[in-house]
Amino acid sequence: MYQAFSIAQVFGIPAPARMTVEGFADDSYPKIPVQRDYVFRKEPLRDVLAFLGNPHGDGLYVTGPTGSGKTSLIMQIAARLNWPVHAVTCHGRLELGDLIGQFTLVEGTMIFVHGPLSQSVRDGHVLILNEIDLMDPSELAGLNDILEGQPLVIPQNGGEVIRPHPKFRLVATGNSAGGGDPSGLYQGVLRQNLALLDRFRLIEIGYPEPELEDAVLAKTVPAIPAAIREKMIRVANEVRKLFVGGDEGPGMLSVTMSTRGLLRWAALTVAFKGAPNALEYALDRALTLRAEPEQRLAIHRIAADVFGDDWRGA
Repeated sequence: MYQAFSIAQVFGIPAPARMTVEGFADDSYPKIPVQRDYVFRKEPLRDVLAFLGNPHGDGLYVTGPTGSGKTSLIMQIAARLNWPVHAVTCHGRLELGDLIGQFTLVEGTMIFVHGPLSQSVRDGHVLILNEIDLMDPSELAGLNDILEGQPLVIPQNGGEVIRPHPKFRLVATGNSAGGGDPSGLYQGVLRQNLALLDRFRLIEIGYPEPELEDAVLAKTVPAIPAAIREKMIRVANEVRKLFVGGDEGPGMLSVTMSTRGLLRWAALTVAFKGAPNALEYALDRALTLRAEPEQRLAIHRIAADVFGDDWRGA
């Protein structure tokens, strides 16, 4: 059964009391994501709630740089609405049949096991196809009919027909918007079929504003002083600028500081507070040890410039 949820109460943002969104009353289903501390941004939240409320025959394509919180946004909204989610990470060898299901040997008998697409279509769950732009466009073309509301037909299971549940939603995430990656930042990204992309509405998720990241850091790693949090966020944004690039040219770094990485850096700084330079020691383990040596040095120079006397005194 369904339940109306107050947007203001559930998502912690200013909204009239009359504004609600429909979710599921049963909070015991195992595919409901685990609810975590999360600070919602108003505009992306509004877009996702509008899609969940009525997709109008669309899928939702969420694009943005790595680590900007594309998947976590969908998962944390679903967690608060008790909406079950099947999340699949796409890759070049993933086939549509893997999403639909396959025969599996169970106790000596071959039975058909429905995959995440079949289960989501049948039961009204959210299917998230993460990194959809890594998947072969010819395989994804099989989703066109489903997005238009047509039944899912499974020939390999005796022609089984699954009519889409009214609560079925298809969400895709990608570092590109489906048109390939001219920046060269993301390996393996493929240009997607225009007919498929035309069946999605798009939203773009950038890295959070400094004020929002500060609130997230304060809630998640409260032991970090406010002045240190502010400088950590400045370092993260400088690294992001050099990763993304701009009008002047492509990015100069092959790694970036996501919000996830920023939280890791803060948590490790607290964990290694006894190190000679806890900030530097933690930064290595949170990010820079996977960078090329010259890039690692460049990031540490950025941090040293931002932190000043706090860098060596940490």
